[in-house]
Amino acid sequence: MTETSTAEAPVYTLEGATGPWEIVVGMEVHAQVISRSKLFSGASTEYGAEPNSHVSLVDAAMPGMLPVINAEVVAQAVRTGLALDARINKWSRFDRKNYFYADLPQGYQISQFQYPIVGEGEIHLDLGDGRTKTVGVERIHLEQDAGKSMHDQHPRYTFVDLNRSGVALMEIVSKPDIRSPEEAGAYLKKLRTILRYIGTCDGNMEQGSMRADVNVSVRKAGAPYGTRCEIKNVNSVRFVMMAIEVEARRQIDILEAGGTIDQETRLFDPTRMETRSMRNKEEAHDYRYFPDPDLLPLEFDDAFVDRCRADLPELPDQKKQRLIAELGLPDYNAGVLVAEKESAAYFDTLLAALVARTGKQPAEVALKASNFVIGELFAHLNKAGLDIAHSPVSADAGAELLALQEDGTISGRIAKDVFEKMVETGKPAGQIVEEEGLKQIADTGALEAICDQVIADNPKQLEQYKAGKEKLLGFFVGQAMKATGGKANPQAVNEILKAKLAQA
Repeated sequence: MTETSTAEAPVYTLEGATGPWEIVVGMEVHAQVISRSKLFSGASTEYGAEPNSHVSLVDAAMPGMLPVINAEVVAQAVRTGLALDARINKWSRFDRKNYFYADLPQGYQISQFQYPIVGEGEIHLDLGDGRTKTVGVERIHLEQDAGKSMHDQHPRYTFVDLNRSGVALMEIVSKPDIRSPEEAGAYLKKLRTILRYIGTCDGNMEQGSMRADVNVSVRKAGAPYGTRCEIKNVNSVRFVMMAIEVEARRQIDILEAGGTIDQETRLFDPTRMETRSMRNKEEAHDYRYFPDPDLLPLEFDDAFVDRCRADLPELPDQKKQRLIAELGLPDYNAGVLVAEKESAAYFDTLLAALVARTGKQPAEVALKASNFVIGELFAHLNKAGLDIAHSPVSADAGAELLALQEDGTISGRIAKDVFEKMVETGKPAGQIVEEEGLKQIADTGALEAICDQVIADNPKQLEQYKAGKEKLLGFFVGQAMKATGGKANPQAVNEILKAKLAQA
């Protein structure tokens, strides 16, 4: 596996017996639309209900039942398109996509084929180390989900749960611009972040509300696109990245042995690290698409689009640029903070509370606040297996801790200890500092006496310092901090020691 560079962008390749191969990936992401009711019926979309308890006569395809479009789902699709800087089609059409599954009651799926609600857009990826990539979005179309076949309820029978039947999906189709597992992972993460920010999909891949079909092909550099295989229903970012590499290596082995790639749909087995054939890949004519006779074309005006645009919050790319430009945060800090909507909201609340407590300008304390969130807080959450919504330290409690450090009440080292005690006890930082006597020693006379003792106890290091080994200042500071249990003001200790060592 190597990575070479062109003038335009890094190119990821896989090594085969005949040399390097380039991977070409496109993704079709199915995102369940956040809406209380389904695409064409009033049945609930609540997850986790008893099987077949959220099924209307429309969802069950009872004779004579007619679909009625859900206006909120339409608005959600438009908001998504606007967030991806995509073209909004004010005229679109629903078609019938005919195929036969046990969990598809109608024998067809109502979808959009030739005329989708959203056209071309793009997603900007930050790949780290200053590397960026733009991936094109081909289209977003609305469609209804199928039901769910349940194979583990009986040894001889398959049961069908129609709770998911008719739930609204956005199928977000990328262009074949992705060239590595890393880019695929970054694309899926960024798309999920955007959808969560704007509230159009919760992005929960474990529950199936967001899943990806991954189209993979390989080619030699500069050659036309190869035959692609679709890996169906991959339900995690990690599995998407693994599946791409596994499938690409399978195709390379076949081609280098003189074989050809069949266009087909495959499934990824992460336990065996292999993809398995599911069926031949259908073409559009296999589905016998035709306009749904029960639904008029979907039409709306500019005013509707403008209302959807007005509902959009600050998007992650916009928020990142604001944190950098207005608060002076490093690119890395800003990128980590905006990666999840909840993390960004926690930071905003923390910063506002810290400004209120200290009276300082946001830019003066933003770096300290961001380092706390992506440092101590994230480290604890990762270790405890918690998300930030369940943090044992609230944003206001974190601001109190940082304010104590900012005004010199406690040192940075003591602050780390206090944070651990906040996690363990749930007590506020101020109470812990008072109860355990952790305030910094700021009395100049006391600090001078400690520094005198440190110098007297280390004559060898004193001689080396006087001989020009000035880095030993750090040694003396460390000894003074140790003598005070970390409660001395480091800046004051530095200044006192510098003066005393110069006179020694």
